[in-house]
Amino acid sequence: MDVHTVLTGPCPRSEALVAATRDLDRGRARPEAVAHLYERAEADVTDLEARLGFDPLSGGYLAWDDLFRPVSEGWPGFSVGPITRWFETNTFYRQPILRAPPERTPGAVARRLPPVVAGTASRTKVTLPGPYTFAGLLDNRSGETREALTHRIGRLLAEELAELRAAGVAAFQFQEPLLVVAPPKGPLAEATIAAYRAIASTAGPHPTLVWTFFGDAAPVAELLARLPVSVVGVDLAETEPDALGAAWRGRALGLGCVDSGTTLAEDPEEIARIAADLAERLAPPSIWLGPGAPLDLLPYAAAARKLGVLPAAKARIEARGRGA
Repeated sequence: MDVHTVLTGPCPRSEALVAATRDLDRGRARPEAVAHLYERAEADVTDLEARLGFDPLSGGYLAWDDLFRPVSEGWPGFSVGPITRWFETNTFYRQPILRAPPERTPGAVARRLPPVVAGTASRTKVTLPGPYTFAGLLDNRSGETREALTHRIGRLLAEELAELRAAGVAAFQFQEPLLVVAPPKGPLAEATIAAYRAIASTAGPHPTLVWTFFGDAAPVAELLARLPVSVVGVDLAETEPDALGAAWRGRALGLGCVDSGTTLAEDPEEIARIAADLAERLAPPSIWLGPGAPLDLLPYAAAARKLGVLPAAKARIEARGRGA
């Protein structure tokens, strides 16, 4: 069984970067100086990932204002709407407003990738909004049904993958908290599966991850098992490992084993124990270890300390697999 360690969402910004961003908003800093700080901070995150043995790399997406902004600012039909609370957290996003059936602008996402990631594309993972969550959280004034919109966004994201694959990107992750917070049913569930079928047809052999968080994945197991993706990730702060049953058997499994709700570091031995139990019961071909929900509410130092647990957990899992 292969074991991977990855950063599964945005990394927190350092205090210096937050201060510089505030100064820019107040006219006390030059845009080019702040952009340089972002590049340095993203390089620091990439270096941290590399030191910890993460593969593929992400760069932390520090310069993205929110998950949706590269699309809502770059694709025709969209505009950037009001500040909206991100689920039950103290973070916020600008709700995308869709005024016409969406189209895609080539390069809209690629040009927003962290420069350090773009320079090491063959070792990187791009994180995108999942089609179900995206369609469910935007303000839809286009006249399209939720089902049609979910399917269309999946097709457009598939085109995005084709462009990013050509640039050498190694893996693709889709953030799908809404799949477990408000699961789709009936035609909407089928539209979600069709959206990922379009994505899978473009991804080819490259790993595709659907990462769920903010809700219990166990009740949605049958639907998640039908998604044609490489890995489905679950947030262990919300999902009991013992509740992952037969629907997960034989599927690569993402374990959100770093809790974004606390600064306390996890115990690598406990992570290894959970992974070993799941491996014995469900025989996943691979396990991907990472944060459950995004870590961007934590201080940077605390997030880095918690991420530092993952290599030790991976080593223990691999030692158990060898019978050591």
